[in-house]
Amino acid sequence: MKEILVFAGTTEGRKLAEHLLNAGKRVHICVATEYGEEVLLKHEHLIVHQGRLDVSGMEELLLSHEWEMIVDATHPYAVEVSKNIKTACENTYNECIRLLRKDQQKIDDSHVSYVNTLDDAAQLLNNTEGNILLTTGSKELPKYIERIEDISRIYARILADGTMVEKCKEMGLLGKQIICMQGPFSAELNAAMLKQVDAKYLVTKDTGVTGGFPEKIQGAKIAGAKVIVIRRPVEETGYSLDQILERLSLPALKSKAKVTLLGIGMGNLKDLTLTGKEACENADVILGAARMTEALGCFGKESLPIYQPEEVVEYIRNHPDKKRIVVAFSGDIGFYSGTKKLLKALEELKVDVELICGISSVVYFASKLQTSWEDMKLISVHGRIQNLIAAVKSHEKVFTLAGYKESIQAICRDLVEHGLVHVKVSVGCQLSYSEESITIGTPEELCSFEKDGLCVVVIENPKAKEHIITHGLPDNVFERGNAPMTKEEIRSISISKLALTKQSIVYDIGAGTGSIGIECALQATDGTVYAIEKKADALELLAKNQQRCGVTNLKIVAGEAPLAMEELPAPTHTFIGGSSGNMKEIVNLLLEKNPSVRIVINCIALETVAEVMNLLKVIHFEFQDIVQVFVGKSRTLGSYHMMMGQNPVYIITLQGKMDEIV
Repeated sequence: MKEILVFAGTTEGRKLAEHLLNAGKRVHICVATEYGEEVLLKHEHLIVHQGRLDVSGMEELLLSHEWEMIVDATHPYAVEVSKNIKTACENTYNECIRLLRKDQQKIDDSHVSYVNTLDDAAQLLNNTEGNILLTTGSKELPKYIERIEDISRIYARILADGTMVEKCKEMGLLGKQIICMQGPFSAELNAAMLKQVDAKYLVTKDTGVTGGFPEKIQGAKIAGAKVIVIRRPVEETGYSLDQILERLSLPALKSKAKVTLLGIGMGNLKDLTLTGKEACENADVILGAARMTEALGCFGKESLPIYQPEEVVEYIRNHPDKKRIVVAFSGDIGFYSGTKKLLKALEELKVDVELICGISSVVYFASKLQTSWEDMKLISVHGRIQNLIAAVKSHEKVFTLAGYKESIQAICRDLVEHGLVHVKVSVGCQLSYSEESITIGTPEELCSFEKDGLCVVVIENPKAKEHIITHGLPDNVFERGNAPMTKEEIRSISISKLALTKQSIVYDIGAGTGSIGIECALQATDGTVYAIEKKADALELLAKNQQRCGVTNLKIVAGEAPLAMEELPAPTHTFIGGSSGNMKEIVNLLLEKNPSVRIVINCIALETVAEVMNLLKVIHFEFQDIVQVFVGKSRTLGSYHMMMGQNPVYIITLQGKMDEIV
């Protein structure tokens, strides 16, 4: 069986060996050091030859087997080793294939000086001042120490080899000048090392992408250091890793794509983080809404106005050649961002995902207003339903993403309508851009706000009062008129049975004065309540009581159920206070919209109880609960207190349909 010989010394060489082994090939690999052997994959079909070989040693190895392929995967700067391999192959009549390292992408090298030799680098450094971080390895370290006049300037980064550490000390380096670490190193870590030793210069070789060359260049830029690069000694010819695999009729290596979800801040690139800039510099393509891709156009990368999760997934699936993909989002990825949906969508793809935060509008605007944001109530009315008025009433500071001038005008009109004329409104428009503006005034003054651009708002209410977090508003809060109203005690029990969440979507059927629906809206602050009522006088009272209680997440629906329910979103919870004899039809439609809907029914008339009980004979629920409540309430008669009985009420709770709807 023919075997494959790899002279390794690079990441590409190890990758090639591992891929060959996984494909069922027997592989011999030559490494110079013990460390080179340690990092190799342990495999029964891998034979390791450790130690430095001269030409004769190489010839002996080459003659010991019949080779399917011989590959020189040594370091680009190991010129003498490559020369010896070539000579040995020629002398033994073997073909040698050179594995080329992948060149780095275009980088910002304005702070980089290129030299041809080590001597050139040393000469250049002797004409400078400041510490030097050497990252060219331990083999050539003695040459630098010989040629650089002041060795106290030298800090050497080498592998964690005890013998080499001792040699460094023998050459005059102190312990603080020796950094023993194994890469790869990120740009941030390179920058941290440079700053730690106060290095003004970094010396490296052009080791390509896998050798961490781009990260060194970027790290130096972050640290404000200059880079001296020793050029590759010769212009090589050879084959890429995938081309070698193709010659062996093996599939190419499939590397995972890396998708970076990037928060770019408000839009001005001066507020983009250094990590974010690095991601854009290394990107194959940048995706995002048009405003985002335009803002990042200065990086000169291919960019597309793609940001919907399904579109991003489709693009990645159809473009396997794109390995570094940046998806840009406005502000911070964790603050009212589309990141959550995209992360979910990316789960179906075998990709690496990285999240990079940005400067959010709330952080930026708070700094402009010279105030804290930790005590702000954070909401959004930008494309969302939110109970802003309730938030303003109960919080001294409220921040909201608002949209454009029309949204500002609408917010201020709502504040005025609900009697919040005393609050201070601060509007930030086109934050971070040259046309940035901050306008401060009262709601009345800003009802005619006319500035163009995307806006955020901070509303300050010195008279804010925390609202009671439990349900149970007194009956006198509501204007009653002649419409029926669920009384305080019954209302409290009924809402408890609903078991609402903040995000609940609630139907209040037969809403009457709206007492149930309004209390539900105060509880489900991030949800919506639909108050369904057919009587004109009750609808009028509903609107008045909604205004009195300041609940903007309650929507009044005029009409009779179930017809009035048909176009509404599916409910999570439903309260039925009046059915007009349509109980069966109402329940059937509720279950059709959401089989898991939780239903609470209040019955005063025995006929209504009978209607529900008959319904339970044909529709079976996982959960059923029936409670009869009798409330007596005191009434003052002169100097006496009399207990006056209210109508007994049956409170029926149902959830989880088990059978088909009939």
